[in-house]
Amino acid sequence: MKILSLFDGISGCRQALKELNIDCQYYASEIDKYAIQVAKANHPDIVHIGDVKQVGKYNNIDLLIGGSPCQDLSIAKKDRKGLQGDRSSLFYEYLRILNEVKPKYFILENVASMSKESQEIITKELFNIEPIMINSALVTAQNRKRLYWVGELINGEYKQVRIEQPRDKEIYLKDIIEEEVDEKYYISEKALKTYTSNGKIKNLKELDEKTCCLTATTHKGFGNDGYTVIRVGQFNKGGQGDRVYSEEGKSVCLSANGGGRGAKTGLYKIDLPDGEYKVRKLTPTECCRLQGFPDDYVSMVSNTQGYKGLGNSFTVPVIKHLIQSIIK
Repeated sequence: MKILSLFDGISGCRQALKELNIDCQYYASEIDKYAIQVAKANHPDIVHIGDVKQVGKYNNIDLLIGGSPCQDLSIAKKDRKGLQGDRSSLFYEYLRILNEVKPKYFILENVASMSKESQEIITKELFNIEPIMINSALVTAQNRKRLYWVGELINGEYKQVRIEQPRDKEIYLKDIIEEEVDEKYYISEKALKTYTSNGKIKNLKELDEKTCCLTATTHKGFGNDGYTVIRVGQFNKGGQGDRVYSEEGKSVCLSANGGGRGAKTGLYKIDLPDGEYKVRKLTPTECCRLQGFPDDYVSMVSNTQGYKGLGNSFTVPVIKHLIQSIIK
């Protein structure tokens, strides 16, 4: 297959193709030097072609894929400007290239928390192809809702590719946690003095693991959409980076730019064999597992850049599912 990947990041699509044993020519548009470093270290065959604004016409492309920047679309950003924002307006570069290249198939990914108006605009621009929402929680231990627009060129017109939901693999955070990690990931004993229990869940062992869910719209309480993120406590006033979750459920969505004590990964209460517990961030290895990458995928860059690259990336098993659906 001949692939053109826009906003390629750390090349989640290339990893998916590798795991599917699909030979490919892979052209990647990316400008972040650390993301490129990760991608090249794992996939030396990638041809990096620079800024998306400078990408010209490529012939005989089988698949155009991209996750255009979501910063101005995500509910996590206050006063979001939608598709008119500096970053998220790059969707129109994706659209320009799609119309110039006319690949056999295309996949566009973006956040499910975008406004209804933005979703309708993207759908209209993409030939009225409706998106499918897939939560990475079905195939990993991470609660990560994303919209995917998938089209196929038939007789000169793009038609929707039917995508089924992936099978639920029932993976929880406790299934991917490392047994021994460096002390630097743990919250200090001094800071733990400000930790308070949520009080709403008294016995996690007796809790149905698919009843409580913390969603973007119920971040101050508990909701239920079938994917567990179990909030068990907080530090101080419980800002987004100070909320603590249970390893018995799913992780919160990895964030490239999150702040606070739980910057980029969230904070988790880890039970110890002696009946005690500690609170810590996730390691880069654990975050690789949450996104479906090999454990050492981002080991060639700093933790900060590794977290950022993973937070911006596709979830590899979801992309594998989409490509398999296209092949069928």
